[in-house]
Amino acid sequence: MDGQIVAFTGVAAGMVAMPGADFTVVVRNALVSRRAGVACALGVAGGLLLHTALAVAGVAAVLTAVPALFRALQLLGGAYVVYLGVRTLLELREARTESVVEGDASARPLRQGFVTNALNPKAPITFLSLLPQFVPAGSSAVPRTLSLALIVVVLALVWFPAVALLVDRLGRWLRRPRAARAVGAVTGSALTALGVLLLAEPLFGA
Repeated sequence: MDGQIVAFTGVAAGMVAMPGADFTVVVRNALVSRRAGVACALGVAGGLLLHTALAVAGVAAVLTAVPALFRALQLLGGAYVVYLGVRTLLELREARTESVVEGDASARPLRQGFVTNALNPKAPITFLSLLPQFVPAGSSAVPRTLSLALIVVVLALVWFPAVALLVDRLGRWLRRPRAARAVGAVTGSALTALGVLLLAEPLFGA
């Protein structure tokens, strides 16, 4: 493994582990059940896989070239994250635990993880700006870029399920009524705040 791969893996690991909407939505679902948390984590990785394909295909360049499209995706993604946060807070207010029917126990968390990540337009821009820095001059760009992007997906497949399993392991304590309310309040507030920040940038940014 060359030095650039090692350096990129370190940078990518930091990016994946950085707390954000993906992390928060995985924690939220892991508090429901281990299955829901892992499914949500796989959904996040699926979103990253989509961004990988888009970046390699050059769609990220389109987002850079068409600011209106980028802003529209920011608004859509922000609105969805706000929806998840408000929904969490409303469920907390109604003093009920989210019920997940057997047939939907994995589908809904998987969808939430995927949509939360897929609607983040900054992900393909990050791929577009970061990956070329680790492509040696003279090498074939597409295979190298694809390899680097897949490293990000693999890291996500390790990190987010690990987060879900850890939350589930602590679930006996976290699901106590008082602790559950506190975690639910923090999770819902964090998602709502993250969504508002995502909405604020295209609405009020330069």
